[in-house]
Amino acid sequence: MTAVESKQWERLSALLTRLRTDNPFQARKLAVAGSIDSLEAFKKQVPLTTKEELAMDQDAHPPYGSNRTEPDAAYIRYSQTSGTQGRPLRWLDTAQTWQWMLDCWQLVFDAAGVRRAETLYFAFSFGPFLGFWTAWDAAVQRGCRCVPGGGVGTAARTEMLRASGATVLLCTPTYAVRLGEYLRAHEIVNQVRLLIIAGEPGGSAPETRRRILDGWPGAAVVDHHGMTETGPVSVQCPGSASILRALEEDYIVEVIDPETLAAVPMGGSGELVLTNLGRGAMPLLRYRTGDLVRTVPGEAGALDTRRFIGFEGGILGRRDDMIVVRGVNLQPLAVECVVRRFEGIGEFRVLIEEKRGMIEARLEIEAVDPCIVHQLEEALEAAFALRLPVALAAPGSLPRFEMKSSRWVRNPITS
Repeated sequence: MTAVESKQWERLSALLTRLRTDNPFQARKLAVAGSIDSLEAFKKQVPLTTKEELAMDQDAHPPYGSNRTEPDAAYIRYSQTSGTQGRPLRWLDTAQTWQWMLDCWQLVFDAAGVRRAETLYFAFSFGPFLGFWTAWDAAVQRGCRCVPGGGVGTAARTEMLRASGATVLLCTPTYAVRLGEYLRAHEIVNQVRLLIIAGEPGGSAPETRRRILDGWPGAAVVDHHGMTETGPVSVQCPGSASILRALEEDYIVEVIDPETLAAVPMGGSGELVLTNLGRGAMPLLRYRTGDLVRTVPGEAGALDTRRFIGFEGGILGRRDDMIVVRGVNLQPLAVECVVRRFEGIGEFRVLIEEKRGMIEARLEIEAVDPCIVHQLEEALEAAFALRLPVALAAPGSLPRFEMKSSRWVRNPITS
């Protein structure tokens, strides 16, 4: 057992003992699992947890479900998932579990090189999703000046960035591209030296990173990922822009085949399964995140002396987002990576329709040069061995996104 595994087992053992007596939801699952005497036994015996299972539990025990370990008065923080993959889940935290997430964020800030007393600009709305609030509180604890960018448009945010002197920007990859394009179009000089991007796949994809950096010359880009249900999970490896490193002392990380549920060995691709070790008031054991990853072995030295499991290419997509077109599997990020190769394409979207019982997909792009249409069709066919029609859209006609992008439109209304 490695030093990391030893610490994981120590924390997990204490957590399981508490959950068997004080958490009705987890006690039911652990009763099925029986006696657990090792990490391997935990992974083999404890049933997987799904989002659907949690949603059903919250319906049966409204409003927060039975996955609670502490007395009701101990919960002081409320969060909610976005609901993009079904019904939103409501999540509660105590002061202790909230602080655990802030400590995870300090590891993210350390890896990104955020300095104390630096000014951070948060280009997020003040909604109920977790990521903004934990990042904000962690930055305040770090001694940073924090500027909220919710409730205003891109022009106002640009002025706030300039006036505040912010040197670190936190936003989604999509909005980093959008805001950078606005700066270039209006020839606005900014002082941002670092972007921390999260909230959707793409931050570790070379094509998307290049588009971000085009709008932020001289700045560094650091990818990060987490979930409302789990907390902050991983951060870009300082030695490789294409790899996210899991915070292994705080999470037990597994990757499974989403169809067979069998464990995927290191170097393979599959669905990410997480157990968080510091959020015991409303914990998750072996949670199927729906995120698709490809693992690579970690290395010591990047963050303290800890080993980290790495996700090559970051989060590759969502299990539920994949569509099958004429026998070919398509993931949104894979299509985006092809589109992002073309400098002349502004915004784009993918229209998905069912015709005669078959799924079909086509793209709309904003581009000045109509020749890009044919070039993109050729590039998509080369990448996927599949012909995907591409059409020009009027400049500025396609939606722009400040939070999670929604470029894949199912059953579009056509005239």
